[in-house]
Amino acid sequence: MDSRFIKDTEDASETDLAKHNEDDYVEIKEQMYKDKLASLKRQLTQLQEGTLQEYQKRMKKLDQQYKERLRNADLFLQLETEQVERNHIKEKKAAVKEFDDKKVELKENLISELEEKKKMIENEKLTMELTGDSMEVKPIMTRKLRRRPNDPVPIPDKRRKPAPAQLNYLLTDEQIMEDLRTLNKQLKSPKHPVSPSSPDHMPTTPVEVPSQRYEARIEEGKLYYDKRWYHKGQAIYLESKENTKISCVISSVGTNEIWVRKTSDSTKMRIYLGQLQRGAFVIRRRSAA
Repeated sequence: MDSRFIKDTEDASETDLAKHNEDDYVEIKEQMYKDKLASLKRQLTQLQEGTLQEYQKRMKKLDQQYKERLRNADLFLQLETEQVERNHIKEKKAAVKEFDDKKVELKENLISELEEKKKMIENEKLTMELTGDSMEVKPIMTRKLRRRPNDPVPIPDKRRKPAPAQLNYLLTDEQIMEDLRTLNKQLKSPKHPVSPSSPDHMPTTPVEVPSQRYEARIEEGKLYYDKRWYHKGQAIYLESKENTKISCVISSVGTNEIWVRKTSDSTKMRIYLGQLQRGAFVIRRRSAA
């Protein structure tokens, strides 16, 4: 009986110890939960007040990133502004240069047109001097007599005045000038002492007009030559009667002529349509490369 009692006592002691340990574990767990809850509440309060250390660290890091991005944005804006200003200055210089080039080109075209008109006027004047014609019409001085009382009233002459003579040129300007120089030399020589207006010593056969070897005309600022169109800035070869071949670029196209610029020394030449039509100069296309 004593042994059984001792055994029951030992079992009861073990049960009480296990129960006591379980109560301590629950109490400790509950205490840990309360401590954790209190810590979270304290952190929440600090977060709301802005004094939480982890929050301050993250805010400091975000502030540094913000300042860095702001500094990079300022640098990028400065670089973009400088690039825009450089492009503006470059475009402005290009526009001024293009304006000056256009102004020089327009001036050269106007000068060439005026020279052409002046040359035509000089040709007409020289032609009239050689043929004895004059543009000035001098009035004929007539003497009027007093009409007698029985004389009939004179009837005014209503005949139509003759139309002024018109000059139709079949030759180019250079050919006309050459013919006029030849006639002038012949008329000034001792073999022809008579005046140029004498009909007996004027040439009776007309000067032969050379047939046009090439078709050349200018339309809308472009040159149509030998079944091809040529425009300003096009690279060409210019061949002359002396078998010379020059590399050129068309600098401008006028109304009756073109200007070309030599690629060797950048000098400019003026070529008339008449010279292209009779083959004094021949144009060939050239690659711009």
